[in-house]
Amino acid sequence: MLTVDYIFTNAIVLTMDPRLTQYNPGAVAISGNKIAAVGPQEEILLNHSGGEVIDCQGKVLMPGLINGHTHVPMNLLRGLADDLRLDVWLQGYMLPVERQFVSPDFVRLGTLLACAELIRSGVTTFCDMYYFEEEVAKGAEQAGLRAICGETILKFPTPDAQSYEEALTMTRDFIQRWKGHPRIIATVAPHAPYTCTEEILRACAQLAVKFDVPLLIHIAETRQELEASLNEHGMPVVPYTKKMNIFDAKVIAAHCVHIDEGEMHTMHRFNASIVHNPSSNLKLGSGIAPVKRMLDLGLDIGIGTDGVASNNDLDMFEEMRLASFIAKGSTSDPTVLPAVTVLQMATCMGAKALHLDHLTGSLQPGKAADLILVDIEKPHNIPNFRRDPAGIYAQLVYAAKSTDVTDVMIDGQIVFREQKLLTLQEDELFVRAQDYARQIDAFLLEREGSVLAKLIAIGGTSEEESFEVQVKIPLQDIRSILDQLDKPDIEILRQRHYKEYDTYFSFDDRDQGWLRYREDHFIAPNGEVTHVRNRLTHIGVTGEHHFPQQVLLSRSRFIAPATQSLRFYREYFKPSREFEIDKERLRFLIRYQDTEFYINLDTMITPAIGAYLEVKSRTWSRKDAEHKSEIIPLLVAYLGVNPEQSLSDDYIEMVK
Repeated sequence: MLTVDYIFTNAIVLTMDPRLTQYNPGAVAISGNKIAAVGPQEEILLNHSGGEVIDCQGKVLMPGLINGHTHVPMNLLRGLADDLRLDVWLQGYMLPVERQFVSPDFVRLGTLLACAELIRSGVTTFCDMYYFEEEVAKGAEQAGLRAICGETILKFPTPDAQSYEEALTMTRDFIQRWKGHPRIIATVAPHAPYTCTEEILRACAQLAVKFDVPLLIHIAETRQELEASLNEHGMPVVPYTKKMNIFDAKVIAAHCVHIDEGEMHTMHRFNASIVHNPSSNLKLGSGIAPVKRMLDLGLDIGIGTDGVASNNDLDMFEEMRLASFIAKGSTSDPTVLPAVTVLQMATCMGAKALHLDHLTGSLQPGKAADLILVDIEKPHNIPNFRRDPAGIYAQLVYAAKSTDVTDVMIDGQIVFREQKLLTLQEDELFVRAQDYARQIDAFLLEREGSVLAKLIAIGGTSEEESFEVQVKIPLQDIRSILDQLDKPDIEILRQRHYKEYDTYFSFDDRDQGWLRYREDHFIAPNGEVTHVRNRLTHIGVTGEHHFPQQVLLSRSRFIAPATQSLRFYREYFKPSREFEIDKERLRFLIRYQDTEFYINLDTMITPAIGAYLEVKSRTWSRKDAEHKSEIIPLLVAYLGVNPEQSLSDDYIEMVK
């Protein structure tokens, strides 16, 4: 007879093993942090003894649920900005609040709040991506949960890194510190193809492969993302992602709402998995992922809640039910995504999607003791029909609630017993969370007059590169520079001719920066206007770092299409002053010393302040900007101009 630590008896045991074996009455024996045996109650009691015997009183004993995609620190942002478009929600509210408030303390508190909610709703494993992700790992460890923790990498500065190079270094160290932990996997999470550069995507893939950890990423969440990928890269999101070598790693891709069958085949061929987030996708109007077709093609699909800022809870019972219902409704087929399949997506298949099926997701000897008890003797789950073995899965998915979970064991440790949380003190967490809510409310009320917030609310706004190197030099005649561009060390990659008509809005509060309305006229060689482009640019306050002949500028710069009239924007933004700047511009994209720069030859029309040579470049990388700042004086001198005459101001700063 084998001595064990726990024996769970008198249960409806759902193993979620490949055969979907059930035992009723069944029992499970636990030794240390592993499942020692699963089977009929009589057999388990005959062959095992010792430890604590727990009478499950006819409850369902099953694997813990697996939340395949979330952002747990955002529990502190629940209900902050609902019923908005994704771009307005993200850039107008989430990102500004995160820049202001996200800190190690914020992340740790939000994580602990989320862990309490996850455990109470029967989740034993979650997959997360956020900032200060090591604090998420520490919170999950404290609560006793199993977690994959991905440090978010973006091309623009984040709350925990001023550049993506810094974020990558921090992530590498994070992975190394947690490598080998029994419950926590530290990893890398490039946010999405549209928020990362090619260099970032390739570097993240290399990092994940080197340390043999999963790579977390958002893919094709919105139709706008798909259209942008087609316009910018000439291909959908998945082929572009493949081109960046992302699929060399063990990819866990969230959303995948807007992918076609060819892209599904690509992901299946590379053993990439997908996490379906039905509530978030519906709430943000992103669409409905083609889950049935994904499953038909053999993809491993998990289920996630996403963060509570876009859901607004971590209730996996709700996600399972909704996943089945929207699949049926969108296909007009009530047989699609039956309850048993959905439960597999939340347990055994979900574990496989996270590359953890060797460890968890089913009740089988040798696997981790991650299990939950669900009380199905509640009014909303009575009566219980037993003629069909699949009936119990339907009860759990269509009728059970997260509040029916009574007990949770993770890695052999009971963390939730008779609906009492054993690893966290919730009352203290609630008080601290409400204090953050008061601070965030005050911040947003004060920000109501923000020009950038108004610009983002219009829609279509995107952020440009953070660092800009630029110089201007007055010219007597632009023809002298045109002659110099034929020199052998300069390669002209592209050239254009514009007439640019700019209207700058300024505001009493200088911290609002500038808003520029630009009308670009593209001029053909015969002098005719081929087409016109209108757009808005919000230019933030400049942070400068001076070099001998030029300035490295670090400031926010957001652009958006200008689909309304100038009169509309004047009335919408209510500027305190306006400035008109009109110029004729010859623009060249050139390569000099293996580095690309823009050379602008500008003839100023309004105001008539002469002609200028402007050399500039923008980048997400400070290191790259500093490198370019060293080359610019050499380029200016090569063009026959004295670098000592350089100016660092924008035109608006010269004429205001």
